[in-house]
Amino acid sequence: MRPEALEYLACPTCRASLDLAPGSTPAADGHLMGGVLICRLGGCRYALDAGVPVLFPPEVAALSSETASRFDAQWTHWRSLHDYYERQFLEWISPLTAADFRGRAVIEGGCGKGRHSAIVGGFGPRALVSLELGASALVAFENTRRLPNVHVVMGDLASPPVGRLFDLGFSVGVLHHLPDPAAGFASLASRVREGGWMVVWVYGQENNEWITRYVDPVRKSLTSRLPAPALRAASALPAAALWAAIRGVYRGATAGVRSQLPYAHYFASLHEFPFREIHNIVFDQLVTPLAHYLPEAEVRRWFAGGFKDVSVRWKGRYSWTGVGTVASGSRTSSSPPGLFIDPPRSA
Repeated sequence: MRPEALEYLACPTCRASLDLAPGSTPAADGHLMGGVLICRLGGCRYALDAGVPVLFPPEVAALSSETASRFDAQWTHWRSLHDYYERQFLEWISPLTAADFRGRAVIEGGCGKGRHSAIVGGFGPRALVSLELGASALVAFENTRRLPNVHVVMGDLASPPVGRLFDLGFSVGVLHHLPDPAAGFASLASRVREGGWMVVWVYGQENNEWITRYVDPVRKSLTSRLPAPALRAASALPAAALWAAIRGVYRGATAGVRSQLPYAHYFASLHEFPFREIHNIVFDQLVTPLAHYLPEAEVRRWFAGGFKDVSVRWKGRYSWTGVGTVASGSRTSSSPPGLFIDPPRSA
């Protein structure tokens, strides 16, 4: 953690600012790798673990923790970053572009291995605070350590340990894994200032009914319970079949008769991905104990109160991208800005 992150962090219990306890020495690159953060109001103490602030409230929902631990097994194995992630990310957040992040304070709800954190950090925001519930935050820290404007924090999206200080909030591929996606959306949006943007990408219910009917029962009863090595082995065969289909049947399937094939636009977009990445995608679908497939109406409800200039787009005929601007008097703010206690820092 760089000391500059303290400008954005808050005690998840008291909502007050945090100070660094004496005794921490920055590493050569400016990061504080260990130490203690102390809440100014209640004296709550939080550790720095291998450069990452660990800012949890006293209780974190058990199902959220279980889901995070399953994804930890994924991101500690498939931990590297690749150039093709940027194109995919920009497709998911459209109509926003890289320029919309420049110079802004940004919060990310759920960062995994830092796949999108590294991309957004390169877009030139003033600061990016990336929240992650699980230990994969340590992987994200290593993947973004070189970027002085990226701050990875271990915390709960249901109670974000930050103030309402952000110009843009985004969450890609995370909210649908929460026990209550709507509450997760509202919690993240509550940290975005009036006039700031919220953008989310989630699984859609439309065209995915076969997954909820046939895959979900298998995932819940079997694959989400398998040890990670066993699931990696079990998912290799369907991954190989999918990779072959992407390289063959779905190659260029964005026009003509083949564009009517199931998931044509999505699978065609994965043509440049190596087998290892396709294996990762299949593993991702099978590892989690919880995945919601959300209808358009549900995503629109999230933006119904307290937003303007709302756009909800059916991405690839299998998912939803929602974008909106936080309006005056937004009901998304669960904590009034005045509750964030920030007395002047001592010299």
